[in-house]
Amino acid sequence: MKLHNLDAMPEAKSRKRVGRGPGSGTGKTSGRGEKGQKARSGASIPAWFQGGQSALFRRLPKRGFNNKRFRTEYATINLDDLNRFNDGDVITPEVLKEAGIIKKELAGIKVLGDGELTKKITIKAHRFSSRAVTKIESAGAIAEVI
Repeated sequence: MKLHNLDAMPEAKSRKRVGRGPGSGTGKTSGRGEKGQKARSGASIPAWFQGGQSALFRRLPKRGFNNKRFRTEYATINLDDLNRFNDGDVITPEVLKEAGIIKKELAGIKVLGDGELTKKITIKAHRFSSRAVTKIESAGAIAEVI
């Protein structure tokens, strides 16, 4: 880009000044219409407000069973995460927590089969996915259920 290729800057459009007498088109009520909640100063109505009628999600019946409160949630790790350990190491939930791989143990540790395992280690966890078990055994490592 060179100076002789530059176009002139477009003129800056002045902002709309409302409530400025005849001729501006936005005098008197300043484009807010007549009366009503939105015509008042400080009016802000949330998008979900339905004019005072009972909200839709409160009108619909709440039915059925939701397992969220009773489910068991496991802290998950992938096989890739275990490659930082040395051959012959025994990996337990405590070791994983110290290494910073997991933050909380939750209901236990579940090992998932994402990635490849290159070390011959012993992994002690509460759950293993079937894919993780096959990859662990093919790498010569041991999967132990606690």
